[in-house]
Amino acid sequence: MADNNEAIDKVRGYFLTQARYCHELGSPFMTRLCNLFAAHLDPGSTFANRLMAIPHPENFWGMALPLRVAGALHALVMTGQCNHLARVYPPYHAEDETDDDTLWKALMHAINEHEDFFVPYLNNVPQTNEVRRSGILLPGFLLVAEKTGLPLVMSELGASAGINQCWDSFGYRLGSTFWGSQDAAVILEPEWLGEPPPPSLPLTVRERAACDLNPIKFTDPNERLKLLSYIWADQHDRFTRTDHALDILAAKGYAVDKADISDWLPARLSMDTTGAAHVIYHTIAWNYQDADSRDRNRRLIEEAGAKATANAPLAWLRFEADDQDPGAALTLTLWPDGQEHHLGRADYHGRWIQWSGW
Repeated sequence: MADNNEAIDKVRGYFLTQARYCHELGSPFMTRLCNLFAAHLDPGSTFANRLMAIPHPENFWGMALPLRVAGALHALVMTGQCNHLARVYPPYHAEDETDDDTLWKALMHAINEHEDFFVPYLNNVPQTNEVRRSGILLPGFLLVAEKTGLPLVMSELGASAGINQCWDSFGYRLGSTFWGSQDAAVILEPEWLGEPPPPSLPLTVRERAACDLNPIKFTDPNERLKLLSYIWADQHDRFTRTDHALDILAAKGYAVDKADISDWLPARLSMDTTGAAHVIYHTIAWNYQDADSRDRNRRLIEEAGAKATANAPLAWLRFEADDQDPGAALTLTLWPDGQEHHLGRADYHGRWIQWSGW
């Protein structure tokens, strides 16, 4: 019994941690949802047993359990399969119209009545693609171009559907500067904290590619539904922005290779990129790997960096959690000198950027 209670406490901790993140990221409904699940995880209950049966890695990021649960519930509402749940779910009700007891009963009704739909969500790690992270990456890309004076070759790790390959099709307002087309279907305007703004110059992409262990085939309506279902139900602006970005991605035809990062990187790093700056980049993907994989992939990048030249430089731009608050860290290493630069911090969903610069 002690072991079972300890396991339940660990899962409860996942929900409480996610509730804190959701609160910080401006989602009152998701905060409430996660707190409710944490409060009702009773040892021996059918739902608790279902969660405990899921094979999972021993870390919050790799597990992403609360997002699995929330994604399944949102998908039930989006597809109109559970009107009982839809009546208490955004955007169909105001936040203060449903008390916790009523909401919890609706959640349990949905889970128990739609088990065949719900369980597959629990057995798969969520795939998300936050469009606004392109607004965090762009200042780094601009710095690479400024420092090297070269066009870019892009390699994205953990790209999910591939939305952030479309970064140069979006418009951006970063502080006092605007980059891209004013007529772009997606305009990103993060709150810009810190001075000066990033360099503003045209960027040329010579070639681009991306990988993901399980890329989302977003042209499949079911896969597109799944991707959109992981967007928090009370954040309609994120939903609309992602929907538009997927349309841009479809028009561009950019692909994501199905591959483990460790298998994909060697070929990308061995390419002849003379006359271009090769940019390895990723956003909130690194910690989903186990420790051995992270170490191996870091070595691959650093070994390639040691061979870089001024006419074939290598950049490693990453936006990743670092156990510090607020937000996550934006870091750039640029070879051949190999200096690591902490460019600043940003909100996980790209709502603000605290820029330090080079």
